[in-house]
Parts: sequence; structure tokens; C-alpha cells
Amino acid sequence: MKVVERDSMASTAHALHILVKHKEQAEDILKQLKKGAKFQTLAKKYSNCPTGKKGGDLGEFRRGTMVPQFDKVCFSCEVLTPQLVKTKFGWHVIKVLYRT
Repeated sequence: MKVVERDSMASTAHALHILVKHKEQAEDILKQLKKGAKFQTLAKKYSNCPTGKKGGDLGEFRRGTMVPQFDKVCFSCEVLTPQLVKTKFGWHVIKVLYRT
């Protein structure tokens, strides 16, 4: 319980993401990750975001910087467990590396 409380107080997160147009593709990427594929490799191959070239690395960002749906997942999901979220940009596979 304390971990959740501490994370809810986190003001920054460092995350990787892969942006695609369709939910089916995002779900397929999630399956590949669960089978052991490297996040950075899949980001370079599939991501529609310029960050794909650097393995999907968004760096560290402050709470409230990203669009609301993305922000909510980054500051509430389990760290290191890839998550799916839909935003106005498309479907994201997000992996939060840490929160501070």
C-alpha cells in the first residue's frame, strides 16, 4: 500500500512508448513484449512517433506534461509493465521505467 501512496505523490516519470494507429497493432506489440521482445527494438520498428528512432524513450517528464490519458497511465500503472492507452494521437504501448 505504501508504494501506491508514494507513487501517487510522484511528480516525474521516465517512460518509453510505441505509438501506432490501430488497437490491434498495439495489442500485437504487447503480445510480442510478453514473449520477450525488446521494447526499444519494437519501438524502432513500429512507432509512428519520432521518439521511435531512439527506442521510444520519452525521457523524464513532469506530471501534467503529457495528454491527460497518457499522463494518467504513466502516474498510476505498475512500473516496468507495458500498458495500452488511447489518445488523440493513436494507441500507445507505454512502459514506465521509474517515477520520482
